[in-house]
Amino acid sequence: QVQLVESGGGLVQPGGSLRLSCAASGIIFRFNTMGWYRQTPGKERDLVASISSGGGTNYGDSAKGRFTISRDNAKNTVYLQMNSLKPEDTALYYCSLKIPTWGRDYWGQGTQVTVSS
Repeated sequence: QVQLVESGGGLVQPGGSLRLSCAASGIIFRFNTMGWYRQTPGKERDLVASISSGGGTNYGDSAKGRFTISRDNAKNTVYLQMNSLKPEDTALYYCSLKIPTWGRDYWGQGTQVTVSS
C-alpha cells in the first residue's frame, strides 16, 4: 500500500510564502516522479511542479520563477516552496507519486492553499 500525506497548506496574503510537504510511505519503486498538482472548482488538475528520483524537475507555467520543488529520496518526501503567492494560486494542492513502470499514479488527499488579502 502506498500512501501520501500532505502538509503545509494554509491561508496567506498575496506576496507571501508557503512550503508544502508530502511524505510517501509503502513499497515504492526506486524510479519515480513526485510532484504537486493543483485544482480549483470547474477546472482540471494541472501540474505545478514535479521532480524525478534522479533530480530532474518540471514546472508548470504558473510556477516558473516563483516555486521550487525538491525531494529527499531517503524519506520519500517532496517539498514545494511557494514564494510570491498570488490570489490565482488559490487551489487544492495534491501530492502525486507516479511510477510508470508499474503503471500507477498515487495521490494525496490534497491540502488547501488560499491566497487572499
